[in-house]
Amino acid sequence: MSEIIDWSIVGPAFVAGLIILSTHVPLGAVVLERGIIFIDLAIAQIAGLGVIAAHSMDWNPGGIEVQIAAVSAALIASLGLAWSERHWPKIQEPLIGILFILAATGGILLLAGNPHGSEHLKELLVGQILWSTWPDLVPVAVLYAIILAIWFLLRERLGSWVFYVSFAFVVTASVQIVGIYLVFASLIIPALATAGLSGRKRLWLGYLIGGVSYFAGIIASAVLDLPTGAIIVWAMAVISLLAGFALGNIKAANTGSN
Repeated sequence: MSEIIDWSIVGPAFVAGLIILSTHVPLGAVVLERGIIFIDLAIAQIAGLGVIAAHSMDWNPGGIEVQIAAVSAALIASLGLAWSERHWPKIQEPLIGILFILAATGGILLLAGNPHGSEHLKELLVGQILWSTWPDLVPVAVLYAIILAIWFLLRERLGSWVFYVSFAFVVTASVQIVGIYLVFASLIIPALATAGLSGRKRLWLGYLIGGVSYFAGIIASAVLDLPTGAIIVWAMAVISLLAGFALGNIKAANTGSN
C-alpha cells in the first residue's frame, strides 16, 4: 500500500478536504433549512465563470486578479440573491436555477474559442485536489477561520445577508480546489445524512462523515487510479447513505421503545 500511495500528495489533499468541510458542513445545513438546494451549484458556477473570464483575458492563473474576478462575480450573485430572497421569496429557487444555467452556458461560450477549453471546463467541474500543496492551503485556511468566526459569533446580529456573503467567499475558494461537483457534495450530502439531528451533534457527525469520505475517496483514487474528485463524491454518497440508514434505525428504535 505504501508503495502505491504517495503521502506527500495524499496528505495535503486530505487536509484540503477537511478545510473545505469546516465551512461547508454548517453552511450546507442552512441551505437545506432554507430550501435553496442549488444555490451552491449556482454560486460555484458563477465563481468559476469569473475564473474563466480572467483566463480568457490571459491573466496570470495564480495571480490576485483571478481571485478578485472570481470573488467579485460570486459576491454580486450572492448579494443579488439576498435581495431577491427579501423581495421575491416565492421564486427564489427558480431564480437560482436560472442563474446556474446562465453561468454554466456563459462559461461554455467564453471557452468556445479556446483550444484547451474542454480541459479547463473539466478542471472547473471535478477540481484538482491532488495538486493541493501546503503553501496553497494556508490562505484558504485563514479565510475559512475568519468566515467561521463570523458565522458562529456574529451571525445572529448580522442577519441573513451574512449567509450569502460568507457563501460567496467560501465557494470561490473551494471551487478552485475541489471543483463544482465536490462543492455541491460537501455542502449537501453530509447535511442530508444528518438532517434528523440538530446542534453540535449534527455538526460533528457531518464533519465525521465528510472526513471519512474524503479520506476513503483519496485512497481509493490512488489505489485504483481513478479521478479523485469523482470517486470522493461517490464515497461520500455511500457513506452518507449508510449513516442515514443508521440514524433512521436509531430513531425508529427510540420511537418504538417509548
